[in-house]
Amino acid sequence: MTEQPPGTPPSTPTGTDEETVLTPPPGWEADIVAADGGTVHLRPICPEDRDGLTGLMERSSDQTRYYRFFGPMKRLSDKDLHRFTHVDHDKRVAFVILLGDQIIAVGRYDRYPGTDDAEVAFLVEDAHQGRGLGSVLLEHLAAAARERGIRRFVAEVLAQNSKMVRVFRDAGYDAERSYEDGVVHLTFPIEQTEDALAVAYEREQRSESRSIGRLLTPSSVAVVGASNDPGKIGNAVLRHLLDYGFAGPVYPVNPGARHVRGVPAYADIESIPNDVDLAVLAVPADEVAGVVEACRRKRVRGLVVISGGFGETGSAGRERERQLVAAARASGMRVVGPNCLGVVNTDPEVRLNASLAPMVPGRGRVGFFAQSGSLGVALLESARSRNLGLSSFVSAGNRADVSGNDLLQYWATDPGTEVVLLHLESFGNPRKFARLARTVGRTKPVVAVKSGRHVQVTRGLAGTSVAVPEQSVAALFASAGVIRVETVAQMFDVGTLLAHQPLPAGRRVAIVGNSTAIGWLVADAVLEEGLELAREEPVDIGAVGTPEDFSAALQAAVDDEGVDAVVAVFLPPLMAGSAEFGPALRDVARRSGKPIVASFLSTEGVPEDLAVLDDNGVPGRGSVPSYSTPERAVIALAKAVQYAEWRRRPVGDLPELPDVDEATAQSVVRGVLAESPGGRELTDGELMALLGAYGVPLLGTRTVADAEAAVAAAEEIGYPVVLKSTAPWLRHRSDLGGVRLDLIDADAVRGAFAAIPSGDPVIVQEMAAPGVPTVVEIVDDPSFGALVSFGVGGVATDLLGDRAFRTLPLTDLDAAELVRAPRAWPLLNGWRGSEPVDVAALEDLLLRVARLADDLPEVLRLDLEPVIVGPAEPWHGGRSLVVAGGTALVGPPTARVDPGPRRMRSAV
Repeated sequence: MTEQPPGTPPSTPTGTDEETVLTPPPGWEADIVAADGGTVHLRPICPEDRDGLTGLMERSSDQTRYYRFFGPMKRLSDKDLHRFTHVDHDKRVAFVILLGDQIIAVGRYDRYPGTDDAEVAFLVEDAHQGRGLGSVLLEHLAAAARERGIRRFVAEVLAQNSKMVRVFRDAGYDAERSYEDGVVHLTFPIEQTEDALAVAYEREQRSESRSIGRLLTPSSVAVVGASNDPGKIGNAVLRHLLDYGFAGPVYPVNPGARHVRGVPAYADIESIPNDVDLAVLAVPADEVAGVVEACRRKRVRGLVVISGGFGETGSAGRERERQLVAAARASGMRVVGPNCLGVVNTDPEVRLNASLAPMVPGRGRVGFFAQSGSLGVALLESARSRNLGLSSFVSAGNRADVSGNDLLQYWATDPGTEVVLLHLESFGNPRKFARLARTVGRTKPVVAVKSGRHVQVTRGLAGTSVAVPEQSVAALFASAGVIRVETVAQMFDVGTLLAHQPLPAGRRVAIVGNSTAIGWLVADAVLEEGLELAREEPVDIGAVGTPEDFSAALQAAVDDEGVDAVVAVFLPPLMAGSAEFGPALRDVARRSGKPIVASFLSTEGVPEDLAVLDDNGVPGRGSVPSYSTPERAVIALAKAVQYAEWRRRPVGDLPELPDVDEATAQSVVRGVLAESPGGRELTDGELMALLGAYGVPLLGTRTVADAEAAVAAAEEIGYPVVLKSTAPWLRHRSDLGGVRLDLIDADAVRGAFAAIPSGDPVIVQEMAAPGVPTVVEIVDDPSFGALVSFGVGGVATDLLGDRAFRTLPLTDLDAAELVRAPRAWPLLNGWRGSEPVDVAALEDLLLRVARLADDLPEVLRLDLEPVIVGPAEPWHGGRSLVVAGGTALVGPPTARVDPGPRRMRSAV
């Protein structure tokens, strides 16, 4: 791309030294995962970068410099350096990418005066080309340009510079190209289109997946703090690496020992003569910073910090933690931990147990992420005792860097992982979690247990987590298709089923066993969990039934087209052994395309008799999971049924909505914030304008302060009318006299006004026809955006909290589910012979309200109550649905709707 040095006729806008220099927004600085999985740091350029740019030019090849400047420029003059490093962060913006303290890439845009166009240009050091840094710079420059009102980028690229042409071509923007005199001229709009966003997400997934792959598949491991003292964690980690048979070299690091556990030791990591991919740190917290610096010089690719003494200890520890992550990322390293159990990869080609767990499960198809280091050993032991094999395991501890989101990115494309288990205490980036879980869940089930459903878990995680209310967590999991379980035991119950049996095609369950009494208990559990009995009663082979009887009954159930899943219950027979019954059950399951779960001799997991061993000698597909009680088997099956239904459900569409005037709504919001920058509630007029812009039907409303004004408003609106108090404790409370209905003349209005027990202003509103009152709300969650809430109106519903929630964006299928989710749904669907209401009108309203919330993040709260809906035949001025009341709060947005360019979660 052309950017001529001073003294040459410029082909691009150059700006002047007299430009007003703005302070770049702090959000423009970011840690980035490069395409190869290493990390770099991006920030706006500053005047102190003169030497860094000079070094970048010196390390770049003649060809790279020629491609950049269209000429043989060996070095930048002082005047060039001044102009390149002094920008106004508005019309002229530049970003540098650093590895450590060395600038390895630079990108910039210069706005054409008086236009919405800007020319964009890059220079990437030869040694770091191919790492996707040009694409990263383009994303961040485009985001900054959009903030500054720029709509298009222009680029001039030499035709032989195919790599840079590909950067623009593959970015997801709709570029126009022309060719003249060996130069490709590109012009493209930089709005955040679905295509551009999809490209960014795909690159993010590949990069973050590779960064985790570097941690889980190292060629060599150093244990810093390895010790011959059996009581030290450095001894345990080294022992477990050696005992598990790691496929590469292991290097103990201990300055006071020549050998550790019989392996030659090194005084420090830089003394190791060979490359080190992964360093496991088991040293005191105050020594970690020095070790990280040594790892940087050694060019270690990743760190697992077992050491405690960081964020879990208070503010001083959190600062040490922040410095640890910042130093590691700046040096290209990802960090697991600190204060973690470690990582495990059961791949026979790797055999990595860099953890404090002495025994790990066998090879399997389950990826397991746990935040808690202290619980990690128990969790792994529980998986091992159930014969549940794992593909990989990561305990993130304080989760200062690597999080569950990173593991979701890795497992999304890991061929060895078919099921994902998550033990979560908090969220680092809930919005990203929802997006990733939804994507992964379409092909691989994600099972999650989250601590803190009733209390908030924040200890030791300040600065790396956000508090998410329980209702938001439930909505997040429901929207993303995450299989939510209540306990760790349930997580393993469901995971064991999904790892070994196929997904059920429906809800019809057959029961086969050798006890009628137990069979009926299972039937109760099936109905309790919302499943269906495929047959009128369980099949009982009796206490004297033979293995052949058991096999025949199971096969008949599997062959029945009216059966989607089978629960097999086997108790020890009174007069014979049970050794032959297990193989009978296993052989039927191996041939079945339907899931079979069992309560077999009260065993847990996959007992030997029910296991179908794979090439690694561990239970594979077709193995039958067993549960200590039949009820647990049914609960696991019900979770699998719900997940299978979610996965079969179409994704849904974001429908085009007529009569939406986003510009008018934005002008309302901007006007309010111009007057009240901190935000405020909307007036009735502002609310009506806002809702009207999105086609929401609001009844005619006036707010008055005295009886005569109420009469005047009623005559303007037209009788009959309603009077409502604006006092919070009286709103919607006709039982307390706060609402007066069906007022037919001026005297009735005066009497009602005098009778309302409050001196607050009163709302005068046209009288709606009878219908079912409902409530629609937008609730802003600072951690990941808005939630849409729906419920049937009424004191009883409010008391019971019968509300359903969904996250944005809302598809047509989401809206249909949301209307039907409350327990009071039958009141809308013809309860006790009443006429069903216009559900389509409710769904349309939810879509409009959700669109409003998505378009206008400044709308922090929107309460529409009551929303009165009647039969599908129009009953009120040609409408079957009207909004009879509402309030809205507008303020500075608390959650960024535009996900922005790729960046790592802040380490602050």
